[in-house]
Amino acid sequence: MVRLKSPGHERLGQSGLLEMTFGGGEANVAVSLAGFGHQAGFITALPQNEIADACLAELRRFAVDVTDVRRCPGRMGVYYVEAGSNQRPSKVIYDRDQSCMALSGPSDFNWPVLLKDAEWLHLTGITPAISESCAAASIAAMKAARNLGVKISLDLNYRAKLWNWGKKASEVMPSLAALADVLVGNEEDCQKSLGIDVASDVASGEISESAYATLTESVLEQYPNLALVAITLRESISADHNNWSACLHDGKAFYRSCRYEIRHIVDRVGGGDAFCGGLIHGLLTETDTRRAIEFATAASCLKHTIPGDFNRVTAAEVEKLMPGDASGRVQR
Repeated sequence: MVRLKSPGHERLGQSGLLEMTFGGGEANVAVSLAGFGHQAGFITALPQNEIADACLAELRRFAVDVTDVRRCPGRMGVYYVEAGSNQRPSKVIYDRDQSCMALSGPSDFNWPVLLKDAEWLHLTGITPAISESCAAASIAAMKAARNLGVKISLDLNYRAKLWNWGKKASEVMPSLAALADVLVGNEEDCQKSLGIDVASDVASGEISESAYATLTESVLEQYPNLALVAITLRESISADHNNWSACLHDGKAFYRSCRYEIRHIVDRVGGGDAFCGGLIHGLLTETDTRRAIEFATAASCLKHTIPGDFNRVTAAEVEKLMPGDASGRVQR
């Protein structure tokens, strides 16, 4: 998508200026994985115009393969961002109706061919929220991946503002979750997308390990296809000050990551995607599940310091933070 953001902490329309960059859930994960040294490709539908050309050029700059992006008549989806501060929350406004991707369906992508050499497929709950045809295309991609033995991760990513095409998330997302190997979300995602209620202390924003352990066990019980479920835990003190951690259940044990206190947040948009990219990297490279969740949490922590959707960090920078080097001292 095109991302248009008001400068600094200005309200949208305050100065008449907007900063244009690019982003979006699956694209953000591809950029993270490429930055960690993996061969990453991105598949979507974009128009034949200069804005889409600039978007593809930006992805190529991060070594993301965009060879299989479908070009067709239409427009790019757009989203507007207003960065909050202190007690004023950040705001996102979507303009995605009738975009090239919103109009795309299963017949527009030859998934068996597109995925034949893939090791991993990542999708988010944002794509099926765009339109009924996008939901069908997402399911078709996941079914093709399963037939090919490709691992599948799904970030539930519930977006209330996008589910407007006639069905609720809870009527669509269980079908996708039933095809995944790895599921990522937060407590609201589980409630709104899967209809799995959580304990009252979780819903209140207080962190209770026992409640999250119960939540992850419930998800694994209802979706036996899953190898593991990861839950991100955000404690929002204010728009600028969050505590950030995560937990994971792999069917054998429950793990809780270390907790980062993030003050003076630069940009939290894309933080969940940075977590997914870090988790996929950890699961592909680590034999210890605990280290995988720690890598994912640290990678997402660093994303909060970087403007824009993309997490512009290396695996070495994440690994430096993991043991506890959070001083931010100048490296000379």
